[in-house]
Amino acid sequence: MSGRARVFIPADSAALSVGAERVARAIRGEAEARGVDIEIVRTGSRGLLWLEPMVEVETADGRVGYGPIAPGDVASLFAAGFLDGGAHGRSLGRIEVHPLIARQTRLTFARVGVIDPLSLDDYRAHGGFAGLDKALAMPPAAIVEAVLQSGLRGRGGAGFPTGIKWRAVLGAEAPQKYVVCNADEGDSGTFADRMVMEGDPFMLIEGMIIAGLASGATKGFIYIRSEYPHAFATFEKAIATARAGGYLGASVRGSGRAFDIEARLGAGAYVCGEETSLLESLEGKRGVVRAKPPIPAFQGLFGKPTIVNNVLSLAAVPFILAEGPAAYARFGVGRSLGTLPVQLAGNVKRGGLYELPFGVTLREVIFDIGGGTRSGRPARAVQVGGPLGAYFPERLFDTPLDYEAFAALKGLLGHGGIVVFDDTVDLAAQARFAFEFCAKESCGKCTPCRIGAVRGRETMDRIIAGENRAENRAVLDDLLVLMTDASLCAMGGLTPVPVTSALTHFPEDFERAPLAAAAE
Repeated sequence: MSGRARVFIPADSAALSVGAERVARAIRGEAEARGVDIEIVRTGSRGLLWLEPMVEVETADGRVGYGPIAPGDVASLFAAGFLDGGAHGRSLGRIEVHPLIARQTRLTFARVGVIDPLSLDDYRAHGGFAGLDKALAMPPAAIVEAVLQSGLRGRGGAGFPTGIKWRAVLGAEAPQKYVVCNADEGDSGTFADRMVMEGDPFMLIEGMIIAGLASGATKGFIYIRSEYPHAFATFEKAIATARAGGYLGASVRGSGRAFDIEARLGAGAYVCGEETSLLESLEGKRGVVRAKPPIPAFQGLFGKPTIVNNVLSLAAVPFILAEGPAAYARFGVGRSLGTLPVQLAGNVKRGGLYELPFGVTLREVIFDIGGGTRSGRPARAVQVGGPLGAYFPERLFDTPLDYEAFAALKGLLGHGGIVVFDDTVDLAAQARFAFEFCAKESCGKCTPCRIGAVRGRETMDRIIAGENRAENRAVLDDLLVLMTDASLCAMGGLTPVPVTSALTHFPEDFERAPLAAAAE
């Protein structure tokens, strides 16, 4: 080894949770004991979470990875010459050509796990702010048109075209407009927002600035999930660094166009992921859903025209502006264009984040990428789209990740979370959980959600216990229709989705003998 070696260790929450900080201390201590000069760079995670903590070292041939690494492995790493990319039992080879990195299409996550997330120089050296530079030279309508042409759709629920929201706010007449980033990532099995905020926060800041330039908004707020204190702290540092660098404030990059951002910590309620409830919470009120119309594009935060997008939508914008909408739209299928950061969790061998073009199938994700179940048992079901997403059986695993394909099967892609279950799962219990979750998280404003979820849980208990199943199934069916049609927002309106899918695809779980009777 010649010169100073650069070692990269994630400071992402997932890596920290399995000992990345202890590994970093051990590597620093071992280097000092050996008299070796190294630079440790703390990055985000590459998303191969089953390999965390993962350590990389810069070599003449590229970065070589090792993982998962425990503090006890560090001495043997040095003995094997890992600072020069030496062979070791934990060696992953050149990380850029690792099969599960190479098969991805990393447009949004290209820098995550690669750069120091709080270094403006590192961000710019890897293409950062190229989109903003182009946007500053464009009229607002041209920015909106670029986003429309890219086909970018919201990555939170219904997949509404992002450019249409922006166009509505641009056309609204008001002395003050806002950009609100929804980072209240509460869906089960999702962690992409957190990885962006911890691994490439300037990308999200750049996307928010571009949204402001496109719409005439001069102020942005990001509403970060209360369970993400590390992401919140990282993002606040990134805002301060961007402001000091001239990217935020009264004149963005000396352009004379103002835009600034404030970070706010969420109130800890799942329903605040719904855009109007989030706005209420941002205004200092209880997080309760607003009736629509008016929509936030016309009367949003503090009654002003407001763009509300989630993290993954805004984070995709810098690439679209830098490379052009056609470069983004050439990926995907049908009306689902670009890429989806798929978050794979549950009973799966290789859980993590994989950015893939729309159109790959559930089967490819679960088995080719995820390696099948961690238990080694057959995969029986997956839930896609968070706790209010549908359960899909094995016979539907060839469904492509595509908004329209999922809608046709009464499912939703949502935030791109996929949770895998093996053949020991009880789908009747999972259906009951959907009601229990809604009962706990409902804002309480509308009766179908507030009362319907409680009655649904009680009815499910009777069905599972074997009490008058035919009659209770009829009650359940009526309740599902009522909640779908009459709930004020998607909290109550989508709770029937996991229940109906479980009833449709796994009816045997609702018909088995009660446990007490079976024991007798």
